[in-house]
Amino acid sequence: MASGLTLEELGEGLGTASTVLRGNAGSAGLDAPVPTCPSWTVLDLVAHQGMVHRWATSHVRGAPETDPLRFEAEGRAAADVLGWFDEGATALLQALFDAPDDLVARTFLRDAPAPRLFWTRRQCFETTVHAVDAMAARLGRAPLPDETWLRPRLATDGIDELLTGFVPRDKQGVQPERATRLLVRPDDAALAWLLDLAPDRPASTTRLTGADAVATDADVVWAGGAVELFLRLWSRTGAEPADALEGWWRETVSVTWG
Repeated sequence: MASGLTLEELGEGLGTASTVLRGNAGSAGLDAPVPTCPSWTVLDLVAHQGMVHRWATSHVRGAPETDPLRFEAEGRAAADVLGWFDEGATALLQALFDAPDDLVARTFLRDAPAPRLFWTRRQCFETTVHAVDAMAARLGRAPLPDETWLRPRLATDGIDELLTGFVPRDKQGVQPERATRLLVRPDDAALAWLLDLAPDRPASTTRLTGADAVATDADVVWAGGAVELFLRLWSRTGAEPADALEGWWRETVSVTWG
């Protein structure tokens, strides 16, 4: 399924997130800890995101890098790591701008849109999540939803990518001990998601709209603003888990990219 956002909106989201990440990283300092990524410093965060940008660019440019960790080493060794980050973000945006609509490139999520849109969307939300991490480093805690730059429309599409693209993949291993039907329902969006979770098979996700999003029978419902839910689903929140399932989610659900 195509993204709910246009290519232009996702490109703008990627550019904004890159700017937010860079600005907060500079304010926090490279040695600052990242509360939302335990054991990471800001240097680790910037080197990681700069690596991912360069790895993505290599796919969009048609020459996939087989050893992306070399980019991370390059970033760590850079005399100006924030300048190095800027160069990578700019190169990625340029590659996506230059790419044809019928770009032929690898995609790796369930229900993925066409490659050009896929890579723009994936890097928009990859960078958005890590920009939240950079904010956390500056603040010394996870930011509250209204402290971020995120808006419901962008957050809703980010939730959709996570729940329909990542979570159902076999390699994610999103399999609780007990079968559970989880409904994720933003208060400020026209879309909801029903997750069928079981211990013996990969998760499945159904998009719901209209009355179905309200009337659906579920064992657990996570509701709230789209930005709040985006942060909760990505475990970028300082709030206590709302229930046992959310505690399990935070321990279990992490993105395996590639």
